Amino acid sequence: MSEFLRSYLTVGIFALAAVALVGATLGLARLLRPSQPTTQKRLAYESGVDPVGEQWAQSQIRYYIFAMLFVIFDIEAVFLFPWATRLERYGTFGLVEMLVFLGILLLGLLFAWRKGVLRWV
Repeated sequence: MSEFLRSYLTVGIFALAAVALVGATLGLARLLRPSQPTTQKRLAYESGVDPVGEQWAQSQIRYYIFAMLFVIFDIEAVFLFPWATRLERYGTFGLVEMLVFLGILLLGLLFAWRKGVLRWV
């Protein structure tokens, strides 16, 4: 067997050992733990507040859109860091490109603001 395949075999053996160890630990915990289910234990629990009404409730879509906008602008901000660290190397061309990039981001933010997505109600 070649050295290349032997290294993969070593990784495979360790992966199988890890899966077996996790499975054995979970199985042993299932056998040893006390199991006394009651209706009180099966109730939905949320931050110390007693559940009232149905367990499933629909949230407004604006919260998801607000979260998506945050993620999008957060990820876009990551592109500013490499540019800022190498600003001298990029020169005027890099500055113009970043201004175009920031302008597109600003247009997206203005669009979301005009649509009323940024209102937290």
